[in-house]
Amino acid sequence: MLTALGRLAVAVALLAALVGGIGLLGAFGTPSAAPVAGPQPVQELRPAPVEPGSAAPPVEEPIPQAGPGVDPVRHWADQVSADIDVPARALVSYVNADLAMRRHQPGCRISWTTLAGIGRIESDHGRYGGALLREDARPSRPIIGVPLDGTPGVRVIGDTDGGALDGDRLYDRAVGPMQFIPSTWRKWATDGNGDGLGDPQNLDDAATAAARYLCNGGRNMSTGPGWWSGLLSYNNSEEYGQKVFGLAEKYAAAGNRRR
Repeated sequence: MLTALGRLAVAVALLAALVGGIGLLGAFGTPSAAPVAGPQPVQELRPAPVEPGSAAPPVEEPIPQAGPGVDPVRHWADQVSADIDVPARALVSYVNADLAMRRHQPGCRISWTTLAGIGRIESDHGRYGGALLREDARPSRPIIGVPLDGTPGVRVIGDTDGGALDGDRLYDRAVGPMQFIPSTWRKWATDGNGDGLGDPQNLDDAATAAARYLCNGGRNMSTGPGWWSGLLSYNNSEEYGQKVFGLAEKYAAAGNRRR
């Protein structure tokens, strides 16, 4: 875990003034089950008019400005939050996950805007069902999806964690702001905030785990084929990918307006 001064020094070197210490837990590998779309709490979103595989959203690189002693990530997030209806604390999670991957897997080029698009669809950035995203990056109450019991439109996945993460001993349920299946979380558990734990209900951890998952296999998320391959591995639905694409473009445009 880097100190505050260490984070600022690395940030200046990256010309982003953003990076925080991130510890990655768990072995890299191919997950046995991709995350399933979660509660879907947001209003219907018009899919972006883009052919799957033909393009990727722009890679947005926020360059916040902040004075001495001010967290530049949070300073930038506070400025952008209202423009795009994303809690500032959620933006901190997404941006730090982006920057962690630039350090640990720079060839992936995943952008915080893609992570934010997924977080919007999966849990409205930790606000599903009237929850609030707290300053510790956890929703005010746990976010747990429907039982994966094979009812119409739902996959069948029997319990894989003894109910430890989702409270269900019969079937798995997607958990947390990024809606990980327990078996998938076990493979990609990530400590995104340096507290020594990997918690799917913590957006710092979940956003960094999602970034690692999307970057699996050497994907370049700045290319059309790479981006769509990643998104369809997360949720095998073109409509889902188009919604994330449209949201990512919207977030990138708002970030550019703040430069």
